[in-house]
Amino acid sequence: MPIVVDIDVMLARRKMAVGTLADRVGITPANLAVLKNGRAKAVRFTTLEALCDVLECQPGDLLRWEPETDGTTD
Repeated sequence: MPIVVDIDVMLARRKMAVGTLADRVGITPANLAVLKNGRAKAVRFTTLEALCDVLECQPGDLLRWEPETDGTTD
C-alpha cells in the first residue's frame, strides 16, 4: 500500500504505550492496531485530528506516501 502509517514512530518519540494512545484518542486498541499496522482502508479526519492532538504532531508526521514498486528495474 502506498500510504504508510508511522504511528509507531510517534509513539516511540513520545514514549507512549499503544493502549494509552487508544484511551486518549477515544478508539479501541483493536482499531488503533488496524490503523497502526497499515490494514485500514480509511481514517476519519476526527480520528486523525485526535491522534495529532494527543501526539502533538502534524498529519504528515503520521502519514506518508511511498510509490508502489512493480518489481522491475530500469
